[in-house]
Amino acid sequence: MIPHKRHGMVNKKIKPFRLITYFSLSSLIIIFIGTFALSFINSHLIRSILLEKNEEYALLLAENLNHQVFLQFILPVTLKYGKVQLRNPEQFERLDKVIRSTLHSFKIDHVNIYDLNNIISYSFDPTLVGEENIGGTGYSQALAGKVSSNFVQKGKFMEILFGKPKESKMITYAPFRVEKPLEGLSGKILGVVEIVQDTTDDITMVFHIQKRIIIACSAIMTALFIFLLFVVKRGENIIDRQNAERLNLKEELSQAQHLSSLGEMTAGISHEIRNPLGIIISSAALLKKKISKSDPDNRIPHIILEEAERLNRIITDFLNFAKPSPPAMIRCNINEIIEKNLALLKTEMDQNGFVIKKELEETLPPTMADPDMLYQAFLNIIINAMQAMPGGGEIIVKTFFSQPSHITLSFEDEGAGISESFKDKIWDPFFTTKEKGTGLGLGMVKNIVESHNGAIDIVNKPEKGVKVTIRIPCQNPDDK
Repeated sequence: MIPHKRHGMVNKKIKPFRLITYFSLSSLIIIFIGTFALSFINSHLIRSILLEKNEEYALLLAENLNHQVFLQFILPVTLKYGKVQLRNPEQFERLDKVIRSTLHSFKIDHVNIYDLNNIISYSFDPTLVGEENIGGTGYSQALAGKVSSNFVQKGKFMEILFGKPKESKMITYAPFRVEKPLEGLSGKILGVVEIVQDTTDDITMVFHIQKRIIIACSAIMTALFIFLLFVVKRGENIIDRQNAERLNLKEELSQAQHLSSLGEMTAGISHEIRNPLGIIISSAALLKKKISKSDPDNRIPHIILEEAERLNRIITDFLNFAKPSPPAMIRCNINEIIEKNLALLKTEMDQNGFVIKKELEETLPPTMADPDMLYQAFLNIIINAMQAMPGGGEIIVKTFFSQPSHITLSFEDEGAGISESFKDKIWDPFFTTKEKGTGLGLGMVKNIVESHNGAIDIVNKPEKGVKVTIRIPCQNPDDK
């Protein structure tokens, strides 16, 4: 005999709905794509704002430079020399001093001033003075009176893609005009000023902001992902549990329908057999009585009567299993029922070398139960233990009160135990390993125990033999 498992559940494996697998992969990908997309959008927005501010900053510088050069260089030089000639070292040096002093506190990398013929008249880099036609589109637009800016980045493709170029510059072209006193820059265009700002530090700052955004978003999204993962995992466990319960209910319903049909068939057949069987038993009894007088040694009537009565007991078992009656609950003592079982079997036990070891709790409280049903259940268990030890052996019977309010019984034998191949069949009706038997004994025991709201468990002992444990709720007779 072995531990009870639900019929039909061993060979079926529940395949759970793996929602969490799909959720984990898809959500993880989406979260990180969303994180990077969000960071790039934010960094692009910050960069755009920064470049716009740099462009406004360059325009203000160009206006201020135009104002200072016109007031501090063009007017004084024109009055002193009659005209501006930057080839004159003194004039060039004076212009350089005015421009550098004007831009001294500003982050300007380079300044070029073009004349109306697209020739560089002044530059921070003296080697560029005199170069022609290098102003490009920005020069042409400035000559037409429009300010334009161009953002230039240098570095590897991946560096530029991820927003961390080795070098970045903002190049602004603005018209250089004649300044009318008190009227701002609205006069004739004299040339074009090119202002180059080094924005590498600013772009690097944006890159670090972008990195912080990615880290922050990743941390938030990861925390959210873990939370959602927990929720989905819990949901999946609920689905798995519901699937298992649904399958169990389906198995139990199928088994109940099967047993119901089997019970109806068995009951019908048993009734049909019992009628002629009754005639056979009564006829065999009369025949035995007559023959015993004339031929005492003739055992044929005795064999017929014995086998007919055995067949009657089998039919009775079929009927009891097919249509079990509800227990008639009365006040009874479990120990007294056990003693009654052992008294019935004492002669057979003594003759076949069985030793009963009783450990019955004397203070076991009485309970409400059906003593006849429990007597039949305990008797079947003890007989099974005896049949497991053909050569005799020790049978241990224990009773004790267990919390919160249960009476526990155990029956132990020293037999060979139950084969693993029979592990899932012991509760099946009509299954037996004995040459003689109906296979209904354990099924009837289980039905009786469960009709008392109890539970039965059968396990192989570590050394040898089998242990049967029954737990029955203890009901106080005074509450009835």
